[in-house]
Amino acid sequence: MSQTANTDRKRSLTIAGHRTSVSLEEPFWEALKEIAATEGLTVAALIATIDTGREAVNLSSALRLHVLAHYRRKAAGA
Repeated sequence: MSQTANTDRKRSLTIAGHRTSVSLEEPFWEALKEIAATEGLTVAALIATIDTGREAVNLSSALRLHVLAHYRRKAAGA
């Protein structure tokens, strides 16, 4: 895997009316795009949903955990 694939990508977005930025590795951004598409959501809407359900974990971690849970469920169903 190339070095660029593992670098963090910071993206700015608006969640619940306030601007924030999130840093994730590119493969997580790609996974969030895929998940959002399968759920008929925009990436911003998916992130807002994840943000609403997170507890004491930061947003970047919550996003990574959501991606992990999604693909674990998918693997268990295969």
